[in-house]
Amino acid sequence: MEIRVLKYFLAVAREGSITAAANALHLTQPTLTRQLQDLEYELKQKLFVRGKYKITLTDEGILLKDRAEEIIEMVDKTKRDIISSGVDIRGDVYIGGGETDAMEYVADVIKEIRTTHPNITFHLYSGNAEDVMEKLDKKLLDFGLLVQHNDTSKYDSVTLPVADVWGVLMRKDCPLAQYKSVKLEDLKGLPLINSRQAIKKSSNNEFLKWFHGQFDSLNTVATYNLIFNAAIMVKSGIGYAITLDKLADTSNKSPLCFRPLEPKVEAKLNIVWNKSSVRSSAANLFLQKLQEKFSK
Repeated sequence: MEIRVLKYFLAVAREGSITAAANALHLTQPTLTRQLQDLEYELKQKLFVRGKYKITLTDEGILLKDRAEEIIEMVDKTKRDIISSGVDIRGDVYIGGGETDAMEYVADVIKEIRTTHPNITFHLYSGNAEDVMEKLDKKLLDFGLLVQHNDTSKYDSVTLPVADVWGVLMRKDCPLAQYKSVKLEDLKGLPLINSRQAIKKSSNNEFLKWFHGQFDSLNTVATYNLIFNAAIMVKSGIGYAITLDKLADTSNKSPLCFRPLEPKVEAKLNIVWNKSSVRSSAANLFLQKLQEKFSK
């Protein structure tokens, strides 16, 4: 498969029409049709269902679309990394992470680098730990910001000098809001909205240890991977979200408040990277600054 042909395929998938894709690519329709037919012949699979008004993808076409997007993204990233390898460091650094106040530490490093290397561009990807680690493994991210209870043994890491605090996000008019903190017995019987990432079982998951083996007996009514939508459910009165502090709006104008767990449970954070990856000059500079600042 040629990169050029994959780009043609993605254009047709995006436009839903060979005519529209040909116009966007500045190709004749017969030329584009022939390229697609050759691709289907090479793969020995039908990739499109040609309808009266719109082309749709077969299951094999959907798989190729997902893989082709990753291939094109990797090719483009590799090209930028090689171009940026000169003395005048320029290029792109890709950083993924979940929602956390600790991103301020990353922002400080980025700001420092940008003062002396204005041609470096930083790309932030927001997602849960599973998403971030998948993209790290596929070399689509240079660095990931992860909570320590995730299995990060296959990565190198730097620990940030900060820890997020676990607690409960609730409405200010609920009975639990009158307390300064939340104990395990306070949660029994309440409708809970839980983080799917936090409840993954591992030997160093301090969050799950707090429940003394009783987590599965609690009343989980919903789960989430990022807190924004979960906070809306809390506002609607669906339940109480167990989450990290400072991720949802609990200002005076908000109907929500946050109460920490008692005893206190903290989540330490690591910035991780692949042990075996060949990094660009820009990514190496970011790593150097990270280590100077936090590896002490």
